Formats: sequence, structure tokens, C-alpha cells
Amino acid sequence: MTLPTNPAVSAVLVTGTVLVALALCYRPLGDHMFRVYTGTRHWRVERMVYRLIGVDADAEQGWPAYARALLAFSVVSVLALYALQRLQDHLFLSLGMPAVPPDLAWNTAVAFVTNTDWQAYSGESAMGHVVQTAGLAVQNFVSAAAGLAVAVALVRGFARARSDTLGNFWVDLVRGTIRILLPIAFAAAILLAAGGALQSFGGHHGWTTLAGGGQTLTPAGAAGQEAIKDLGTNGGGVFNANSAHPWENPTAWTNLLEIFLLLVIATSLPRTFGRMVGDNRQGYVIVSVMAVLALISIGVTQTAELHAAGTVPEATAGTAPQWAGQAAEGREARFGVPDSALFASAATLTSTGSVDSAHDSYTAFGGGMLIVNMLLGEVAPGGAGSGLYGILVLAVITVFVAGLMVGRTPEYLGKKIGSREIKLASLYFLATPVVVLLGTAVAMGTGAGRAGIGNGGAHGLSEVLYAFASTGNNNGSAFAGLSANTPFYNTALGLCMLLGRFLPMVLVLALAGSLARQAPVPVSAGTLPTHRPQFAGLLAGVTVVLVALTFLPALALGPLAEGLSR
Repeated sequence: MTLPTNPAVSAVLVTGTVLVALALCYRPLGDHMFRVYTGTRHWRVERMVYRLIGVDADAEQGWPAYARALLAFSVVSVLALYALQRLQDHLFLSLGMPAVPPDLAWNTAVAFVTNTDWQAYSGESAMGHVVQTAGLAVQNFVSAAAGLAVAVALVRGFARARSDTLGNFWVDLVRGTIRILLPIAFAAAILLAAGGALQSFGGHHGWTTLAGGGQTLTPAGAAGQEAIKDLGTNGGGVFNANSAHPWENPTAWTNLLEIFLLLVIATSLPRTFGRMVGDNRQGYVIVSVMAVLALISIGVTQTAELHAAGTVPEATAGTAPQWAGQAAEGREARFGVPDSALFASAATLTSTGSVDSAHDSYTAFGGGMLIVNMLLGEVAPGGAGSGLYGILVLAVITVFVAGLMVGRTPEYLGKKIGSREIKLASLYFLATPVVVLLGTAVAMGTGAGRAGIGNGGAHGLSEVLYAFASTGNNNGSAFAGLSANTPFYNTALGLCMLLGRFLPMVLVLALAGSLARQAPVPVSAGTLPTHRPQFAGLLAGVTVVLVALTFLPALALGPLAEGLSR
């Protein structure tokens, strides 16, 4: 795939290509997910799963039972994945890998169960084939399906009236895995393998480098795991280099495919939301806010990276100035700066830890924008499920703010936003900032936390802030200058991932239960229309202002200070 040598034109073309592909999938994929979560017929394979786990698929659950099922499933998943890692040296296809140390096994188990996929290890030198596939890859599917289930439960809360139930967690989990994630991931894996991504379960192989040296590499099932790690907004690579590794992401067109996979489910879910609440216009408003915030972020990141004056020597006469003036450090030559910046933006705008470039090498403002993407709550478009329920909680806060302005009881989609609803929404919004800022403060205030910082000054703070923003928002990417594979960071970031994932989920389910019990409120002359551009602008404004008020001091001491000092 040959792109124009003008980097600005290339940036517009690759971004536009991805946007067109997402727009084409918005309606068919959104409608498919609507049918998946509203259908009453169970597939035969699904009935087999229900019998195996002892679930009555036709029995609905109230929000406490739904939350208990989610938490119980997650606890069992953490324990099972922890055990697989600790027993790795006794498993077949372990490739001679030793057991994973306890603190790293804890951190990794929590990371993959929470859809974070934070990796404090090199995949090719730490995990054998069984742990990679039966452990990590399985969690890539079910953790994404759990996020979709919570989002659908919240939408049911808006759609139902005088109801004490939100559906059945086990049905939503199984359907999301079998009917949505598996088919798309299978097709994507075939495409990636056709493009050169490796799919092998062989042993260690010796290779001769271009310089004549020797290197030992471990083949892996990269194509299959790459597909679901991106589609499910998981992250986490088979190899330490992640999506910059040629066996995970071989060419420019596979890079664009992976960017598309990162975004496609989250950008199509608003269509599902609109169908379930009976008003497609509501979905258009949500996806338009997501798109505007995402395009601003992508534009800032690409501009910062394409105009990093002085980072690359100017091209000599007669040569193509392909890299002149761009931030080329940490970028793969086969992708270039525009594609790398687009990938980084997509990964941090969603809850995906995939990377095809070194985020720690980004300019101060480019890297700062990646941190802001995560601090927005990853709602533009966010993770598989988490982006939708995150922006719907912000919509609840928005109508409350609008209600205060005009002196009316706020309403959203025919439901009153009373004291209970706004308390739950506020606690949801505050949960992650508390985790991120408190974790950053503890790390900066302790010797164990400071010991892992690879750079001094403002950039060192940015490394720590990025780590806690990434784990608190279940993203998983990192500024690699931070040495995070230590007992302190493995423990602290593991706790951050647990609280950042499940505390907001429980609050969302409690909010959904409260909304579902309400009787619908008839539309009146004083009802704020939530399907118009006015509300879209208000929602985008509230999202940005809340994040700015919460995180601006930390950003000012980190990436902003670094950028303004140059």
C-alpha cells in the first residue's frame, strides 16, 4: 500500500478511509447487535453452555443479581488465569517457560479480566502457548462481552418502565461472545493471516539477522489473538513490541485494518442504543459527539507529531523529505508518522492497550493528548460497551446541568433524573479520577514508586500519570520509560485496574435498576430535546469541562509543562 509522500495529505487520507469504513458498518453492525440482545431464541450451542453452567436462560435478573453474576464470573476468571500462570511450567506447550512470579501473575490476571491487558512483561519470553490461548485470548473475548453486557443493561434501564429486571448477565455474556465477537474476530484473523501475521504453535526457532548475528524467536498464534485484542478493545500483544511487531502487524493495510477493529464495535453501539430506546435520533446524537471529540483528538495528535521541528534532519537535495520535521523516533517505517498517530489516538480513545509505536517517544503535546483521551473516560468512542455506558452517564449529568439552568426537574429519554440517579452518576464520574490521581500521588510520594521512573522532571510525572490513567481507565498502553514490573507497580496498578473496572460497572447497574423501575414521564413543553445538535454540543462541552476541571493541575505539571518548556 503506497501512500502520498506529503504527510498532511496522508494523514487526511488514512483518517478518512477509516471514517468511511466505520460509517458503512454503523447501521448493519448496530442493527445486528440490537437483534442479538433483544431476541428471545437461544441457539443450540448457547443452550449447551447454559446447561453446563447451570443457568436458567429465561430467568431475568434485577440489578443486584446482575452485578453479583458479573463479579462472581470475574473473580473466578482472575483465579483461573492466575493459576494457569503459576502452573505454567507444568503445562504442555509451555516452551520451557518458568512459572510467572506471584506479583506479575496477579497483575496480569487482573489486567486481562478487566479488559485492560496491561503488560509488565515480554510476551514472547514469559508466556507459553497454553497461557496465551486458553488464558489470555479467552479473557479477551469474555471481558469484552462483559462490557457489552453492562452497556446493554443500562440501555434496558432507559427502555423499560416499571420493571425490576435488566435481563440476564449470563445470556448477554454468551450471546456477545458467540454471536458478535467470535464471527468478526474469526474473519479478521483470516485477513491478518493473509496479510502476513503469524499463526503458529511451534517451538523456538533460530534466525540469522541482516547483520549476520543470531536471534531466537518464538512463533505464536498472533493473527487470532491480534484480531480479538483489537476488536474487543483489549490490547496486550503476543510479542513485547505489540502491534509494531511484523508478526502481529505486517503491512500498512493490516495496520489500517487493526485501527478499524479498534473502533468498529464502539462506534456502532449508539445505533443499538437508538434501536432499543425506540428513537434512532438519540443514537445519532451520541455517535456525533463521539466523532467530534475523536476527530479533535486525532487532529491534535497528528499535528503535534507531524510538526515536531528539529526532531529529524532536513532531507538533502534530491531526496524525498518524507520524515523531515516529523517526530520519527519510536515509529515503524512501514507505517509512518500519520498512521502511527492515528493508531495511538484510536487505541487511547478506546480502552485498548494496542500500540504500533512508542508512546513514550511522542512529543509533549502529542503524548499529552493521548493521556487526555484516556482521562475523558474513553468515551469517544470508548471500549466495547464501556464507551457507551460512559457517555450515557455523562448524558445524565448533562441533562441535570441543563435542568438547573432552567429550573426544571431534569429528564432523559422519558426518565426523571432525581437525587438517586444523579448521585450514582456523580459517583461513577468521580470513581476513576480518585483512583488515577490518588495512585499517581502515592507513586510520586514513595521511593518504590519513584524508583521505576525512567526520566526526570515533567516527563517522569507524565510517565506515572499515564500509567495510572491507563490502568484506571482499563486501557493498558504505557509510556515505556516507566519500569512497571516491580512489586510496587504490579500491586498498585492491579488494584487500580480492579477499582477502575468494577466500581463504575456496579454504579452503572445500580443506575440502570433505578431507571428501569420508573414510570415514563410524558414529553412537555419544558422537556429538553436530546435529539438535536444543541444537546450534542452541551454534552460535548460538559464532557470536556468536567475532565479539564478534574485533571488540569496534573496535566499542567506533566505534559503541558514539558511542552511549554521547549
